[in-house]
Amino acid sequence: MGFDFKTFGCNVFNDSIMREKLPKSTYRELKNSIDSGVPLKPEIADIVAEAMKDWALEKGATHFTHWFQPMTNYTAGKLDSFISPTSDGKVILEFSGKELIQGEPDASSFPNGGLRNTFEARGYTAWDCTSPAFIKDETLYIPTAFCSYTGEALDTKTPLLRSMEAISAQALRILRTFGNNTSKHVNATVGAEQEYFLIDRDLYEKRLDLKICGRTLFGAKPPKGQEMEDHYFGRIRIRVADYMHQLDQELWRLGVTAKTKHNEAAPAQHELAPIFNTVNIACDHNQLTMEMMRVIAKKNHLACLLHEKPFAGVNGSGKHNNWSLSTDDGINLLEPGKNPYQNIQFLTFLCAIITAVDNYADLLRLSAAIVGNDYRLGTSEAPPAIISIFLGEQLTSVLNSIAQGHQPDATPSSILQMGVETLPKLPKDDNDRNRTSPFAFTGNKFEFRMVGSSSSIAFANYVLNTIVADTLMHFAERLEHSSDFDGEINAIIHDTMKQHGRVIFNGNNYTEEWVEEAKKRGLPNLASTVDAAKAFLDPKNIDVLNRHHILSETECYSRYEVLLENYTKVITIEANTMLEMVHRQILPACFSYLGEVADSYSKLQQSGIYNESMYRLLEQLSKLVDHISDTTQKLSDIEQIPNELDSFQRASYCKDTILPQMNLLRCYVDQIEVLISKDKWPMPNYTDLLHRV
Repeated sequence: MGFDFKTFGCNVFNDSIMREKLPKSTYRELKNSIDSGVPLKPEIADIVAEAMKDWALEKGATHFTHWFQPMTNYTAGKLDSFISPTSDGKVILEFSGKELIQGEPDASSFPNGGLRNTFEARGYTAWDCTSPAFIKDETLYIPTAFCSYTGEALDTKTPLLRSMEAISAQALRILRTFGNNTSKHVNATVGAEQEYFLIDRDLYEKRLDLKICGRTLFGAKPPKGQEMEDHYFGRIRIRVADYMHQLDQELWRLGVTAKTKHNEAAPAQHELAPIFNTVNIACDHNQLTMEMMRVIAKKNHLACLLHEKPFAGVNGSGKHNNWSLSTDDGINLLEPGKNPYQNIQFLTFLCAIITAVDNYADLLRLSAAIVGNDYRLGTSEAPPAIISIFLGEQLTSVLNSIAQGHQPDATPSSILQMGVETLPKLPKDDNDRNRTSPFAFTGNKFEFRMVGSSSSIAFANYVLNTIVADTLMHFAERLEHSSDFDGEINAIIHDTMKQHGRVIFNGNNYTEEWVEEAKKRGLPNLASTVDAAKAFLDPKNIDVLNRHHILSETECYSRYEVLLENYTKVITIEANTMLEMVHRQILPACFSYLGEVADSYSKLQQSGIYNESMYRLLEQLSKLVDHISDTTQKLSDIEQIPNELDSFQRASYCKDTILPQMNLLRCYVDQIEVLISKDKWPMPNYTDLLHRV
């Protein structure tokens, strides 16, 4: 039976529900708070809370929670029931405006980078009325921001909300210089494509590395991976199609506009993409999507893997962050129009983005920095760690022509001839996607392809919003004080291409030639999370985040500490998981199989038969077992990080000392895996995991 689309958003306290449940005056007050950022009066909050509670109870909810997004890439919230005891031993159902607006979770038990001590544990959650509440698992979820007792942001939503105000204010300044006095707000909008893997739950449960680390720490290359290119956009398997169908329906009930689903490049890899929304709601929806992906998978006896690189040698997963700017009255500020060179307003915003990305390339790279992404970036399925912009030849030519004082070529896009008369003639897009670029213009938006599949998109987007807002601020100051508007626009384009044109690259980002060329251009190449972390402490980055009230210097330092601490913990957990798997599974299996081969070889010798191939196998197995044993011992010796090291030194120790030893151990284990009988190997192999869904 098909989905009743009339029930779309049925579990969301959305605008239509608010119109129905709230008095008209209360609705107007709440809408004014949502649209204009005006604080909500306590008496209005009480009315909204009562209506929200009644609606939630009608939908079967028994609890409510302040749903927030700490610096873990996950969400959190404690559940409270609506019940309050009465003097006669019964209960009544209550939910006040105060309970709606403010909560109090423990601020020291979440990553805080030194902002909170255990003896100063109090933190606050504050209702974000711009993102609608929703019901899931018989609980009313109230999206909130999370801050410390002294006001520092302890989450990813707070700086995101701050950045939305910054980009709107500065974009409006530019629009006013172009004579637009009607638009009242500019929204950063995002559509986040989510990649993921689905594997059989029974096989998942037999892999300690997948359960603990989210990725396989061992695994030999399968006979068939993605070489045939037959999985991408191919037929969706029945079991996966059922999962996708259920996922869509659950997301639609939660108001998530899940639009596109398809197979990705690797076996067992898939993608879901939503329709664009304001960046705050898009971020909340992406967090919901990741959570529901895991829940629905488990219900279907599957496991959903959101790690950036679950399988070595196989395409990893990213999260393509499609970012644009739109006014409240429906103008896409990144829409070029039919003749981009005539659309000077578009080119002004384009130049602001080019300038921002070049000036703050390290900060943008940092916004995609997590351990899992280090395993993915720069391989064949992901852009390199070098930030560059793809514009396409036409736009680049237009900007260069104006910068050099020439009239751009206004030749319209050519027609794509298919060679078959019955097929329609299609206009050729001069801004065709460059799949190798980390930051590509794709017609009316930019696609930031570097974000990791398990990450919250909040960090990437508040960085994007902030650095573009800062550049727009400088452009606005020039335009507002210029007596020659057209001349100043041309000067802005000229300065952009002269000073920042180096960041534009329309070629193949995967080649070694580009790495060398980028180095000559002076573009940073921050290959690892540890290298990228330093961007948090760069004075220019602290200044831009502080100038627009996104993050204070203290908040920047806290996030630096959180990032490095997380890196260290992840590598340490992976190393310890490796050691346990080797000691308790892999070496016992190797010894057992080695004993069987040795016993068979001995029996042949006793029978007067000498088998050269068996001898070579015995010798090869014996050497690899020795290598595994020795490398395991070395990893065990070094996995304890010296106590005297600071956070950066600890993370560097993990990257430079522990990780290479882990890679060496994996190399030996993967070699012996293909030599040992499959029934003797203690865990499912890559063929089982990737091709048995």
